[in-house]
Amino acid sequence: MMRLLTLLVLLAALAWSGFWLLGYGALTTAVPIWFEDRRADGWVAEYDTLSVSGFPSRLDSTLENLTLADPQTGVAWEAPFFNMHALTYRPNHVIAVWPNTQTLAIPGEKLAVTTGDMRASLVLDPGTDLTLNRANLAIESLGVTSSTNWQLAASAVYLAMHRDAEDASTYRVAFKADTLTPPVGFALPDGIDLPRNFASFRADLTTRFDRPWDRTAIEQSRPQPVSLDLTLAEIIWGDLQLHAAGKVSIDASGYPTGEVTIRAVNWRDILEVARHSGQLPVSVIDTVEQALGFVAQLSGKTNELDIPLTFANGATKLGPLPIGPAPRIFLR
Repeated sequence: MMRLLTLLVLLAALAWSGFWLLGYGALTTAVPIWFEDRRADGWVAEYDTLSVSGFPSRLDSTLENLTLADPQTGVAWEAPFFNMHALTYRPNHVIAVWPNTQTLAIPGEKLAVTTGDMRASLVLDPGTDLTLNRANLAIESLGVTSSTNWQLAASAVYLAMHRDAEDASTYRVAFKADTLTPPVGFALPDGIDLPRNFASFRADLTTRFDRPWDRTAIEQSRPQPVSLDLTLAEIIWGDLQLHAAGKVSIDASGYPTGEVTIRAVNWRDILEVARHSGQLPVSVIDTVEQALGFVAQLSGKTNELDIPLTFANGATKLGPLPIGPAPRIFLR
């Protein structure tokens, strides 16, 4: 009996070891091929070493000194390492860990990103497409410094993206930033006293894309949103408040059709901050101020307004008043 039990234990250990070696072989084969394919597509795709450890219960992989650059979008990323962790028996549930320093380049500027901790939990559907089922990203002590002389910081950032059970192309997305410090470029106008940090900066929405998020989102192009159902977006900065909710559909060019209602508290000060920041053309701010002044007169409210924004035919209207072009919603 003891010999039989020993034999069974040995067989189980051999089977488990074989299972781990299978995962090890898949990783050490698939990762170099993926980088070679990206280079064949014209990318810069380099790393120094790939190591896999964690025998027998885990598959922990580390890539050292990565560089990825997509020539079509002009986006590039550099990092001293990137870690991925998975249980041997659940290779489709991956924990990704980023380094404390990394560099992200986008057209026109380069961003130096520092974090106290940055990791994500990714659950992928079984199969070679690696379709995203759900993802949760958590960042502690985020700092971003731009080559164009602005900085941004947050004590924590959370992003969740969960696929709808009935529609593989629809995801619920939630975002929250704690103690977010706006860019230094947001110097305040005279007479407006605001705290250094936002009290609230969050959003909750459901988005339907033109296809599910899978490996092609990196290899080829990003899935594009075709509809947005905004449950709530909220920015609170001292006495200034913006709340938004609404639904829009999005055409193939990225222009929305639908209506979003914005509640603005102390809206005149909000416009003054926007004017002082230099991030929007003065003509746009002047047009919005005139339109909101008209709405305020009709409503009899001086500081708080419920503002219906209507998007159609590439234009934005505040009630019946056109105020400018519609924003283009497009993921690079």
